[in-house]
Amino acid sequence: MIAEQIVENRTNYRDDKLSEKPIRSIVKSISWRVVGTMDTILISWIITGQVKTAFSIGAIELVTKMLLYFFHERVWNSIKWGKK
Repeated sequence: MIAEQIVENRTNYRDDKLSEKPIRSIVKSISWRVVGTMDTILISWIITGQVKTAFSIGAIELVTKMLLYFFHERVWNSIKWGKK
């Protein structure tokens, strides 16, 4: 069922490019990273009970997740599976 929806709703790059500008994707990426970091800070605060520690964990998580995502994307770019 999910696979059928993916195939039916598949768009090419040209169609996608027309539906969403790159700047929108950049802003969405930043806003998602902010939401993720706030979640980490909140969870860290609940677990440790210390705001300073929670913000430290959040700051480290922000940087490490961006770096990990960058390398994750580079690895996936080198994998030919699923590309035309």
